[in-house]
Amino acid sequence: MRTLLILSKLRTFPAAVEAAADFAKYKIIVKEDLRAAESLLSRGAIDAAILDLELTDMHAIRMIEQVREAAPEVPLIVVSTDKHWEWEEDAFLLGVSHIISKPIRPKLLNNLLDRIFQDAPATPRPDVAAAPSGPRARAGAAVNFDALEALRNFSGILAHSLKPQGLLREFLLLLREVIGVNRAVIFLRTPSIVFGSPAPEQEDRWLRSACAIGLEQSFLEHFALNLTTGMGAYLRKHGRILKNTSPEVQANREMAREFQLVGGVVAIPILDRETLLGVAVLDERLTGDPYENEELSLLFHMLEEVGLAIRNSWLHDQLQTSHSMLSDVLGNLGTACVVISNNLTVLHSNGAARRVLLAENPDKSHLEFSDLPQELGSKVFTVMKTNISVPSFKYQFPGLPEQNYLVAISPFQTQKAVSADAALLIVENITSIERAKRLEIEASNLRLITTMAEHLAHEIGNSVVPLSTHQQLLETGMDDEEFRASLSQALGAGVKRITRLANQMMFLARGKADYSDQIRVSELIEEAFREAYVYHNGKAPEVGIAGEVEKLTIAGDHKALRHAFSEVLLNALQATQGESKKIVVNVSSIGSNGHRGVNVEIRDAGTGFSAEAAKRAPEPFYSTRNVGLGLGLTVTRKIIEEHKGRVEIAEPTPKGSAIVRIMLPLSDQN
Repeated sequence: MRTLLILSKLRTFPAAVEAAADFAKYKIIVKEDLRAAESLLSRGAIDAAILDLELTDMHAIRMIEQVREAAPEVPLIVVSTDKHWEWEEDAFLLGVSHIISKPIRPKLLNNLLDRIFQDAPATPRPDVAAAPSGPRARAGAAVNFDALEALRNFSGILAHSLKPQGLLREFLLLLREVIGVNRAVIFLRTPSIVFGSPAPEQEDRWLRSACAIGLEQSFLEHFALNLTTGMGAYLRKHGRILKNTSPEVQANREMAREFQLVGGVVAIPILDRETLLGVAVLDERLTGDPYENEELSLLFHMLEEVGLAIRNSWLHDQLQTSHSMLSDVLGNLGTACVVISNNLTVLHSNGAARRVLLAENPDKSHLEFSDLPQELGSKVFTVMKTNISVPSFKYQFPGLPEQNYLVAISPFQTQKAVSADAALLIVENITSIERAKRLEIEASNLRLITTMAEHLAHEIGNSVVPLSTHQQLLETGMDDEEFRASLSQALGAGVKRITRLANQMMFLARGKADYSDQIRVSELIEEAFREAYVYHNGKAPEVGIAGEVEKLTIAGDHKALRHAFSEVLLNALQATQGESKKIVVNVSSIGSNGHRGVNVEIRDAGTGFSAEAAKRAPEPFYSTRNVGLGLGLTVTRKIIEEHKGRVEIAEPTPKGSAIVRIMLPLSDQN
């Protein structure tokens, strides 16, 4: 019997081939893609392959090349609905034996298969019925052993099915055909949820019937082998063949009873070379003759291969379950997910991906690589070649102009692969997120405007109240010298407060200026003190300046830096009260990683910052006084950071006093 491999993603095509092919001559194995059939082709389990392809593009030629690489000697038949002569010619050059058109005609298909196999007739299996009957001597055993030699080439059985029941039934039927097994039953463990992990105790203790010939299944449903006692425990511990005539069985009533109930004469363990997966219990031959040791030894090794196949089928089931679960998860995601192989075939696409990428072609159900926009397709191709992820980027699809998307592309690579095996394309609709962010920004801006308006109204009101009072008394008090002095003082104070407020707003709102001025630190501090004195009401305390103030120069916006330092110095002046109090300004140069800078430390003689005030002082509108906007340190920090510097407020000290440090890079002239 020849084995035919059908590669097709359609369910109707394999059914048509099975109906057309002679079932007495051919056994048919169906796979959806080459990856699932690669092991069958590589180990020579396939006699011919039938490919369901459309010879209209390079994808079909690439599939033929891959099949030819996996199995150079296997004859290929291509069945196509549509074909172009240039692709048809390339297919023949790659070694395709025949190209036929759909629908499949049974007479034509069987005639082509007969032509393919006429030069390589199938090797007939030895006929056990032809072996001598009657009492078996050593010569008869030699004949049987020759028959068992045919079982060494049973790869077709191993590839028959990924389900253990189908595989085991084919194996038992082959044993009956070759060595004449009368009755046989195979017991298997219940596969655990994850292979290798301990199963629940009530399931792991038993070996249950998985397949049998010559025995009623209804009987076997009520019979199982226990792994802790009897035959199951013995084979699990020793892992060798057990006969019903052995001393161990004669001495163990439970094992003798199990052999008697099943009607077996020999029990062979089914191992995966590590653990016991099951037990095969065989009756005598149809002729009643016993098995020779050479035959049992060969059966042991064959069942070991069957055990490996069963183990792999369990792993396949678990992988399929995990794949189905992952597909369900991806399918229910609102984010579009597409997996693309290195030959640019779409391996998986969820519903969200099809809705986005097929927006201009909604009637199409299957996503292809050509459906990707050119920009995304080129980035996917680049990820495949470089094996480097593409940073997330915003994208707008032509067919969805009002929707905004965030796209990310990541490679999948095996350990030894040079390039990526596949790429994951993720497309997330961020329209609602961006809309929510925009609304939040608008709300935040509105809150900021409200807060600013409140503080501005309060500060301007405080400045205007004295002016308004004097304006009301202007007609009656203008001749009074004391009134004129008070008016002059009120005008000066109001102008200073409003001027400072205007300067703060200007420096807070303006963009980057020209920072090319070369400024001596000594001059900058002196000018900042003079500006601070203008806005300070009251007697000025003593000031001490120490350090390298005469040597250092910085580059920047002279006016902006003067205002930044004046705000800090004004806070120090306002905090220092009393004739014996003193403000100390210490200037020093600092260096880090080859970069030199200047550190200006301003220490007042006040009560110092509280822990909360030290943390919140640079925040807009935060102030511990009843006057001012609370923007002084906010403006200072903005200006200093624009000059690539930073402002630090020292932790409160037990002795009080506030310490503010301003660090700026030195100019190249130092």
